[in-house]
Amino acid sequence: MQHAHHAAFESLWVSAPLILVALVYMRGWIRVRRLELDTIESWRVGSFLLGLFFIWLAVASPIAALDHELLTVHMVQHLLLMTLAPPLIWFGAPMKPLLHGLPQGFGNIMSHFFRSPPIQRLGRAIAHSAVCWLAAAATLVGWHVPSLFALGMRSGLWHTIEQVSFLASGLLFWWPVIKPGQGASNGSEWPILLYLFLATLPCDILSGFLVFCDRVVYATYFSSARGVGFSPLEDQQCAGALMWTCVTLVYLIAGTVFAARLLLPETSRQYRAAKSDSLLGTVPQTIQQSVEVV
Repeated sequence: MQHAHHAAFESLWVSAPLILVALVYMRGWIRVRRLELDTIESWRVGSFLLGLFFIWLAVASPIAALDHELLTVHMVQHLLLMTLAPPLIWFGAPMKPLLHGLPQGFGNIMSHFFRSPPIQRLGRAIAHSAVCWLAAAATLVGWHVPSLFALGMRSGLWHTIEQVSFLASGLLFWWPVIKPGQGASNGSEWPILLYLFLATLPCDILSGFLVFCDRVVYATYFSSARGVGFSPLEDQQCAGALMWTCVTLVYLIAGTVFAARLLLPETSRQYRAAKSDSLLGTVPQTIQQSVEVV
């Protein structure tokens, strides 16, 4: 009963901010089109909104309330927050629409904040691919340690921290992959293929352990799967197999796209990089350019 009340509370206080972000984004996108600035394609709007929907599905939907009953549902939450929603949000090129969707005075304040040298240095440090990879791997492995997993299941506060950390580390992880490849024409995007390959290793080890382990790892689910017709051990194996399949498929698709782009003719790569630059850019640069137009 306590968990049901907490789930209803989460649904309200997650749905409202997500709706607000969606409205600000749409307002900014319409304003950008009206001002005839760099056009942001309609498919990017759909990608951003789908990313927000996946966050809502993972945290605030009726399905999310089942995460204390089934490890498979809990794993679906993690996949939505870390593997699926973040790339969709970045594909939505969110910085310019969100900036133009905010009141102008607040947008100027945010611009000055992000343009400050300490924030730019911090942003460059955080956005380094090694930091992004380590943050994602540490989040994935750390929250699946049985003691921390149990803490997140017992405490509403720690459960929220867990979900926020998955989303934040997912956004960090996908930033080096989806941001425009600066200097893509000289082949500097090749390390991203290694980055994606190495990212599969923690996922493969964890998911393989859950699939092949002959005992229930998380005591929370000892008696929770009976109502759906399979045992807790089968639930655990299903969760591991789902993680193994989904992560491998998503990373394989991303790696294939990168490899195909790198094999394109030089002029085509330059065109795609320049076009991507105009849409995404780095966070400080995008905010600065957008505010200057305002």
